[in-house]
Amino acid sequence: MTPNSENVTAPAGAQALSHVGNRIRTLRETHRVTIDQLAERAGMDAAELTAIEESNTAPSLSPLIKIARALGMRLGTLLDDDNGMGPAITRAADLDSGSKRGALETGTSDAPLDFFSLAEGKISRHMDPFIIDVAPNTPRNLDTHEGEEFIYCMSGAIKIEYGKDSYLLGPGDSIYYDTVVPHQVRGAGDGISRILACVYTPA
Repeated sequence: MTPNSENVTAPAGAQALSHVGNRIRTLRETHRVTIDQLAERAGMDAAELTAIEESNTAPSLSPLIKIARALGMRLGTLLDDDNGMGPAITRAADLDSGSKRGALETGTSDAPLDFFSLAEGKISRHMDPFIIDVAPNTPRNLDTHEGEEFIYCMSGAIKIEYGKDSYLLGPGDSIYYDTVVPHQVRGAGDGISRILACVYTPA
């Protein structure tokens, strides 16, 4: 397939960026809220919100959670492609296909989180489970938002900075914490680490 083919497919990360930005803009306009109004409600800079809507930046979970709460909805509404009524089933063969993968920025421009939603299509849920591939990266500013997170290390090694403490997790280790405490998750090994992360954000 050549670059000029009409059927050429954009990278999964780029598709996810476009989807998230379009979803936020659509929901904002549906609620008849301006960029400035939503930015004020979410406690964000209007320029940052504009960049997310225009798919110019890969947002981290923190601003997405703030935007979702400001719009009165859950995080998954911004990330999902569909709104099915039945259970969400993810097959093992789909996990590495890239068809539902996207990228969330981790706070540094060179180390995005590669995520795969495990509950896409399940509406009215209160948790958002993801498989996330974490690349080795340098420390960054700690993040904080309302809610809770559960993380299970599947492979590799990750380091959790939580308040003034830090925890090293290897395969089979897990951690559950309140996200109002400043925190960050970063790779602690030489290669890609894989985690299962369940994010809960209050409505």
